[in-house]
Amino acid sequence: MVADYTRDERAVFRKLTTPSRIQQFLNDEIAYNLEPRGDTCYSPHLVLRHRVAHCMEGAVFAAAALRLLGYPPLLVDLEAVRDSDHVLAIYKRHGCWGSIAKSNFAGLRGREPVYRSVRELAISYFEHYFNEAGEKTLRNHSRPVNLSRFDRSVRWMTT
Repeated sequence: MVADYTRDERAVFRKLTTPSRIQQFLNDEIAYNLEPRGDTCYSPHLVLRHRVAHCMEGAVFAAAALRLLGYPPLLVDLEAVRDSDHVLAIYKRHGCWGSIAKSNFAGLRGREPVYRSVRELAISYFEHYFNEAGEKTLRNHSRPVNLSRFDRSVRWMTT
């Protein structure tokens, strides 16, 4: 899988040695993709090429980077009403859950691994999850989806 990336792309991934560094990279080096959602769904390869990502693209990128660090590539969808969903890459360290996320709003970015369950992690987003009318919109979260199940069929890390 790593061999499918260019030398420059592999050099970027080599620098992403912790979940915190992955989050910092998404915050500082990757612009928010303002294309209407659904118009793009960039792979980690294309995120590095174009240097933009919306939340889904950022989560898939983070899942790939986490995988290269030995974590399973897990995503969770935060489900909203009268608002857009938000997607997180999640990881477990020392028995606690954390997340990495791409957002223009700092309150919807990643969380340190201090949550005892995925539910507790998802709830930590509630106060920051509101629409333009000021309504709190977070209602549910998905179970974690392990992207490795799509390795052969979709080659999600590069296509």
